Amino acid sequence: MDEALLLARIQFGLNIGFHILFPSITIGLAWFLVYFRIRYERTREAAWLDTYRLWVKVFALSFAMGVVSGITMSFQFGTNWPGFMLAVGNIAGPLLAYEVLTAFFLEATFLGVMLFGMNRVSGRVHVLSTLMVAGGTTLSAFWILALNSWMHTPVGHVVTAGDEIIAGSWLEVIFNPSFPLRLTHMLLASGITAAFLVAGLSAWRLLKARDDSSALVTLRFGARVAALLVPVQIVVGDLHGLNTLEYQPAKIAAMEALWETRRGAPLVLFAIVDEETGTNNFSIEIPKLASLILTHQLEGEVLGIDEFGDDHPPVTPVFIAFRVMVGVGVLMLALSWIGAWRLGRSPPSKALLWCFAAMTFSGWIAVLAGWITTEIGRQPWLVTGILRTAEAAGEASGAELGASLTGYVLIYSLLLLSYMVVITHLARR
Repeated sequence: MDEALLLARIQFGLNIGFHILFPSITIGLAWFLVYFRIRYERTREAAWLDTYRLWVKVFALSFAMGVVSGITMSFQFGTNWPGFMLAVGNIAGPLLAYEVLTAFFLEATFLGVMLFGMNRVSGRVHVLSTLMVAGGTTLSAFWILALNSWMHTPVGHVVTAGDEIIAGSWLEVIFNPSFPLRLTHMLLASGITAAFLVAGLSAWRLLKARDDSSALVTLRFGARVAALLVPVQIVVGDLHGLNTLEYQPAKIAAMEALWETRRGAPLVLFAIVDEETGTNNFSIEIPKLASLILTHQLEGEVLGIDEFGDDHPPVTPVFIAFRVMVGVGVLMLALSWIGAWRLGRSPPSKALLWCFAAMTFSGWIAVLAGWITTEIGRQPWLVTGILRTAEAAGEASGAELGASLTGYVLIYSLLLLSYMVVITHLARR
C-alpha cells in the first residue's frame, strides 16, 4: 500500500476514533439527564438535583470535546479524501447538512437553557430543554449513521448520463439495508457506555466517601441500565452479523479468519493470523459454531477469504478487534448482572466498587473495537462497490501527513488525559 494512502487512513482513523468517544457518551447520557431531571421535578429530593448538576457538567464537557473533534474531522474530507465528495457528494453533502441544520442547531439552542437556565425558567421548561437536547443528540446519530450505513450498503442512488451519482430515492438512501440495525446498535452502545461511566465514577466516589447517598443511587442506576441494555445489544449484534453476512460477506470472513469457504465452519476463539500464508497458527476453535451463529445451521455454508480475490479487508485487525469487542461485552454483562443483583440486596463491597471503577471507560474500548471491525472491515472500499479508498485519496505527501499525524497524536493524547482527569476530579468532589 502507498505510504501516503496508509498515513491518510491512519490520520483519519485517529480523528474519527477520537471523535466517536464523546458522542458515545453524550447520546446515552443526555437521556439519563432527562430521567434525573424528571425524578427531581417529581420527588424534590436533593439527591436527584445533585446528581443532575454533576452529570450535566460531564455532558457539557463531553459535548464540547465532540464538537471540537468533529470540526477537525470534517476538514479532513477536503484534505485527505477530496475524491469522496467529488464522487458521492450529492448524497453525502445533504445528509451531513441535515445533521447540522436539524440536530446540531436543536442541541445548541436548548443546551444554554439546560446548563444555565435552571433558576431562570420554570421546571417544566427546563425539563423540556433537557429533553430537546437529548432528542438532538439522537437525531444527530440518525443522520450520521444514515450516511455511514449507506457507505456500507449503498442503495437508492442512480448514475446520471454524466456519471454523477445522485439520490434516486432519499427514503431508500437513508433507510438502506444496514441502517436500522446499525443505528440501534450504536444507540445501545452509547447507553451502555454512559451507564458504565455513571456507575464507574459513582463507584470511584464511593471509594472516597462511603456515605454519599447520591453516588450510591447513580451506581445502582448505572448497573441496572447496563444489566438491561447489554443482553439487548447481544441480540441486536447477532442480527447485525446476519445482515453483514448477507451484504458484506468478506467482512465476516475476516472477522472469523475463515480462509476457505466451508460448511460447518468452526468458531475461532483465538489464533495468530498469518496473512501471507492464509493460515491461523495456534488456533483454538469450537467446531461448527461459526456456521451455527451465522447461518443458524450446524452445516451452514460460510464464505471464506478465497472467494473475494483482492477485494477483502486486512484480516488481522478485524479479527482481533472483533474479539476485543465481544470480550469486553462479556465482562460488561457479567459485572452489570452481578452488580444489579448485589446492589439491590446489600451495600456495595469494596471489591465490587473497584470492579466498577476499573470498568468506567470500558464502553470506549468496546466502541472503538466495534468501529475498527466495521470500518476496516469495509476495505478496500470507501463506498462499497462504488468508490475504492485509494480512488478518493488526496495529493498530500507522506511527509506532510506524517508531520500532521504526529501533531494530532500529541494534541489528542493531551486532550484525552485532561478530559479523564477533569471528570474523575468532578466525581471525587
